[in-house]
Amino acid sequence: MRGTTASPDTPCAASRRGEPPVHRLELRLPDDVPFAVGTFDTIGPMSRAAFPHRHTFYEIVHVTHGAGTHVVDMERWELRPPHLGLILPGQLHHWEDVHGLDGSVVLFTPEFLLDHPGDQDLLRRIAARPWLRLDPAAHRRTAHLIAELGEEYGHGDAGFATVLRSLLHVLLVRTARLGAPPEPPAPSGRPASVADAFARLIARTDADGAAAGPRSVRECAERLGVTPGYLTEAVRVALGRTPAGLLREARTREAQRLLAHTSLSVRQVASRAGFDDPAYFCRFFRRETGMSPGDFRKHHDHRLASIEADPGPA
Repeated sequence: MRGTTASPDTPCAASRRGEPPVHRLELRLPDDVPFAVGTFDTIGPMSRAAFPHRHTFYEIVHVTHGAGTHVVDMERWELRPPHLGLILPGQLHHWEDVHGLDGSVVLFTPEFLLDHPGDQDLLRRIAARPWLRLDPAAHRRTAHLIAELGEEYGHGDAGFATVLRSLLHVLLVRTARLGAPPEPPAPSGRPASVADAFARLIARTDADGAAAGPRSVRECAERLGVTPGYLTEAVRVALGRTPAGLLREARTREAQRLLAHTSLSVRQVASRAGFDDPAYFCRFFRRETGMSPGDFRKHHDHRLASIEADPGPA
């Protein structure tokens, strides 16, 4: 289906044995625009998949009807529409025991946000509160804006990609405002630019949708062309965190996803999360989460649905 998600029987390259399917965004030809918008029905069956899967793109869902649960990584969100939700590249999500699901879906890749670099910061803010229940006014505004996106995308007139980026920017700005306290003025200048580049670097995913960013502060600094000390200060000023802490958080989060949603062994999870020594991984994981990898898996196990849905060979 042009410009939409792949159907379950025609997935992209098969996922590795024991791992959830990976969903990539088809390009709209001949425009090659990495963007799509539509209803759950027009986008396709994968938009309401009941088995855990990854994306290599961002997905915004505007749920107008339905009952059940939306599961994203370790979080479970009960449906009481209207909702507005965000799924990030690399996250694992699925719809559980859902009935009557209806609404709209907006899909786009990180590269689509060329005109508004600040949208990366908006996406980080939204990701902190990724599932919102809308009041009537916010629901109407969101529905109207998504309808405009759909109309522009459907017509494909001259300059439509620029209009789509502008409308998407408005959607992100308004979503970031919902229920959130006013943001302090954002840092500017080179430290802010370096911090933003760092955040994008550690959020990178590979062709399988898995985390693919650098594993150490030194490696990040080398890639960004700064010293480790400068990177640490820039990230602390702009994001209020240390790069080392953010890297640990990213590796822990990826390990949690793999433990909860795949049939990979602990040794394999350690390797996928960037650890050469499984014993060290177990110590790291317990220090970060307070649980062993095995205990964490027992308490957060979605593997059955993932394994049953595995569409490809090893």
